[in-house]
Amino acid sequence: MKLQASETPSGKSHATRKRTPKVIPILLISTILIFTLYFPFLPKKLTLPLNITYYNKPSENTILITPRRPSNRAHGGEWAVRNPPPVAAGKVDSTTCDLFSGEWVPNPRGPYYTNTTCHTIQEHQNCMKFGRPDTGFMKWRWKPDDCELPVFDPHKFLALMRGKSLGFVGDSVARNHMQSLICLLSSVVRPLDVSKPTDENILYQYTRFNFNISIISSPYLIRTRRSDPNDITRPYHLYLDEFDQTWTGTISTFDFLIVSAGHWFSRPTYFYLNRTLVGCLYCADPNVTQMASTFSYRWAFERRSGLINGAGDFKGVAFLRTFAPSHFEGGPWDKGGDCVRTAPFRRNEKELAGYELDMYRIQLEELGIAQTVGRRTGVRFRLFDSTKPMVLRADGHPSRYGHWPAVNQTIPNDCVHWCLPGPIDSWNDMLQELVRREVGEKS
Repeated sequence: MKLQASETPSGKSHATRKRTPKVIPILLISTILIFTLYFPFLPKKLTLPLNITYYNKPSENTILITPRRPSNRAHGGEWAVRNPPPVAAGKVDSTTCDLFSGEWVPNPRGPYYTNTTCHTIQEHQNCMKFGRPDTGFMKWRWKPDDCELPVFDPHKFLALMRGKSLGFVGDSVARNHMQSLICLLSSVVRPLDVSKPTDENILYQYTRFNFNISIISSPYLIRTRRSDPNDITRPYHLYLDEFDQTWTGTISTFDFLIVSAGHWFSRPTYFYLNRTLVGCLYCADPNVTQMASTFSYRWAFERRSGLINGAGDFKGVAFLRTFAPSHFEGGPWDKGGDCVRTAPFRRNEKELAGYELDMYRIQLEELGIAQTVGRRTGVRFRLFDSTKPMVLRADGHPSRYGHWPAVNQTIPNDCVHWCLPGPIDSWNDMLQELVRREVGEKS
């Protein structure tokens, strides 16, 4: 499924009582019991059923059953903003801290940009423009359990990335992430868009820092062909053992590569191996073997890892950003499903299941295989786990606030992409720390 057409204290009461030796211990015991009952989540970590420790590849015989970019560009090229927003203080306690095990905590200082100060927000992610009534979803930050994660500092990030190139490869959620990064950097400097007017891929340059950011649209990561070039709703043809030359030919140009995919793999598709049709997903042909989306998903990530490991001229760092869950409630995306929450889930209130859990497991398994091979080839594969934090953020999607109400037309609610500003901005807090570790640690 894909949405490409547009793609939540306890009160206090005070009673007067006589202080007697008998009452004091009773009050102490009652306090402990009440605290434990009302806040059972505080001492716990996020315990999703996601601890994958096996990386055995299935045998060869095993069958495991984006809209265009925004038209508005940076007018006049690069320009600086004199008064960037304040940045919350924070210091990472350890370079080995698990950034992805934690919880969302209030951040009254956020957000650090608005939909009027950032020029890269697409309409269908511009939730405040289209009347979203609540603002609390913008005032949370991700807090790892064992360390303090600094809020994104545009000055620090630009210093870390001076003379480097950053590439995002994937679907429209990858583009969503890149646009969040551009927005956060815009408090200091805006880039020059040097993309070709007709190109679906985007290249931004920060000339003063000799730094560039690219987004390469490759929602399946592997070679893809449309049944109808003018109708994206028709089935796609996936060549599982072939690379997508859209991005594979540019790997060597990046110092940091963030690869992600997932939301397109539940669409109707035909699967090919060695240019021969071997199966399909949601096709009406009774003569073609029906397979699950996990079949093509594993192939896609295996091809991706094999390509990067086999690229002898790639000397950078490849981050695998894991699947960011959607949050449709009350039905699927095409049956009135919606996402109307206004605050994050608390830890352990929400877990992955079904399709999304399968996707996450496959990503971790294939990452483990890639890292093993990478130790021999010298390629650094790193985990960028957006799954654990974002499974808790059902409040951060556009829902119906990615467009004006349509007359005599039903537009599906968007519970896949993320509002800007919004929870996706925390991905760049994580990215900044991941980059800092790599710049200082050439493992």
